[in-house]
Amino acid sequence: MPTPAVALKLKRFRRRFGISAPRVVVRSHVPWPWLLLPAVLLALLLGVAVWLIAQKNEAGILGQEVENLRQQIQVQSEELNLLRSTAGTGKNAVSIERAAQQQLLGRIQGLEAENAALKEDVLLFERLIPIAGEGAAVRVENFRVFKESETRFRYRLLIAFRPDKQTPDFRGRLQVVISYVSAGRVFQLVLPEKRESAAGYLLEIKSILRREDFFELPAGAVLQGVEARVLQGDTLKSKRLAQL
Repeated sequence: MPTPAVALKLKRFRRRFGISAPRVVVRSHVPWPWLLLPAVLLALLLGVAVWLIAQKNEAGILGQEVENLRQQIQVQSEELNLLRSTAGTGKNAVSIERAAQQQLLGRIQGLEAENAALKEDVLLFERLIPIAGEGAAVRVENFRVFKESETRFRYRLLIAFRPDKQTPDFRGRLQVVISYVSAGRVFQLVLPEKRESAAGYLLEIKSILRREDFFELPAGAVLQGVEARVLQGDTLKSKRLAQL
């Protein structure tokens, strides 16, 4: 029979090493550098993954920017072609507009000349209306001279006759007196020069008569003035200086 002291020791022994004893975990000792190495490798792997993702995103952004630039270049090329075609059209439009303006100005000048001529004709016909108590009258209404070359000139004149009961028409002749300077001297040319050509200067007027003809001067001559005279026999009925 064990003593109480021995029994107490046996009880303690059983608690520590028996079935009811607490579990003991046996672990091997690992140096800390071996624990740090996997952490470093994991951190490197994470860094590489993040870098690759960032590079992929940056490449995508750059690709998008390149695509945007290509689209801008295409749009600008289309605008440039449009501007070039528009510029060509603008030049053509300006040329057409200038030509149209010139034609319009020419038409306006023509209309103004026609209007002036019509006014002159109206005044002429008003003067041709017979007036009670006044006799027949003949008058050179318009006389102009145009230079065609250095020595050749053309003249146009309009002669009006206002009849009365006793004189229904006018019969006479035209005389053209030309003054010019040649070699420092003043000369005078009277048309017609010859009797053979006098028939072309005979006049027979019932209301108005338009006459057009030409004359020539010596080379180097300077025209000073031209006068148209209407004669009946040797009597001067009307005369008018030409507009040069």
